[in-house]
Amino acid sequence: MDTISLLAILFTIAAFFSLLNHNTLRLPPTIGVLVLSLISSIALMLLDPLIPAYSLQALPRTVLGALNLPQTLLNGMLSLLLFAGAMQVNMADFKARLLSITALSVLGTTLSVLVLASAVWALLPLTGEHLPFLWCILLGAILAPTDPVSVIGMLKRLGLPGDLQALFAGESLFNDGVAVVLFTVVLTLATGNSDVLSASHIGFTFLHEAIGGIVTGIICGTIALFCIRKTDDPHIHLLTSLALATGSFSIANSLEFSSAIAAVTGGLTFGTRFGRQSLPPEHRAELESTWMLLDEILNILLFMMVGLEIIEVKVHSGIFLSLLLVIPLSLISRGASVLLATLPNYITNWDKGRSLKLLTWGGLRGGISVALALGLPPGPMRDSLLPLCYGVVVFSIIVQGLTMERVARNLYPTAEPG
Repeated sequence: MDTISLLAILFTIAAFFSLLNHNTLRLPPTIGVLVLSLISSIALMLLDPLIPAYSLQALPRTVLGALNLPQTLLNGMLSLLLFAGAMQVNMADFKARLLSITALSVLGTTLSVLVLASAVWALLPLTGEHLPFLWCILLGAILAPTDPVSVIGMLKRLGLPGDLQALFAGESLFNDGVAVVLFTVVLTLATGNSDVLSASHIGFTFLHEAIGGIVTGIICGTIALFCIRKTDDPHIHLLTSLALATGSFSIANSLEFSSAIAAVTGGLTFGTRFGRQSLPPEHRAELESTWMLLDEILNILLFMMVGLEIIEVKVHSGIFLSLLLVIPLSLISRGASVLLATLPNYITNWDKGRSLKLLTWGGLRGGISVALALGLPPGPMRDSLLPLCYGVVVFSIIVQGLTMERVARNLYPTAEPG
């Protein structure tokens, strides 16, 4: 299948599901498209055996094969999604909560992986399933990155405190890079491709990728701002920002730095004092509006692909019992990691646990977790982990995503809508 045909199919399906959701379900666009793509995929799977003369799953499988979600997302769409998210961050609030963001992104993500892995390893045998501890850690790494795609926009609409919005956005942007690094290292150990990795080596690898990504993003962002500061053409501003998003990602990847962190840091440079001085307010507003639209389109496509990928998930009878265990464990591990990572802040400013509850319930898992799970090597471990990861992601997006606004209003009833 050629590229233009693939794009035509994806955009046509996305447009159809978006229109159908708008006229029927009226859910948030990304969640509505996910629900409809899930329903369509499950319907095809159920009807396929009833029509043996024709494979109803042939076209979806062809599209998914040509698409290759792990490759498309992790080495393509991710740069644009992360850059778009970083463009929406208020840098003043971000700097005010930088210590908490760093603690959540690094320490919180690591703790989330270890807590979930330990709980799953100890309790999963009760359901009849067994996973080696390294593969339990891998499960934790896959489910560690949070992806509150629609949550950040909703927090702004509800008028919740700016520092809380920055904490949500900052953590979700940076923990993607941290989780991918952890996933890569643990996968190397779990598959037996290396038996010489030590704690110091893992730590050095993480610091190398993280610091290298930050430096790459800052340098590329500064160069981009220097290039556009004397121009007043919004088209040049957009093209330069696109070059920055993809260029910083690619350069960091080629240097074996964290490409995700590079894209985030590059986007954040537009919110610095130098970034604000480089663009007139009206041009900056236009650029941010364009990136928000691009972000929405990309997320609709991503959630649609996540829904279609259920065709690749091998479900067996015992998996539902395992999911009933793993879903609450993922929420408990999220809450425990948020509390432990920012414990000094809660000791000095408890706020009745409101921010803890909001960060726990709002820690949605998304396309990155599905892409990482799909990227596992074929075999029995992949067949066990993929449905677990997929189930947690779907529950997270649909149940947590649709109830997040009600939870936020209950916790912050005095917030003024923006």
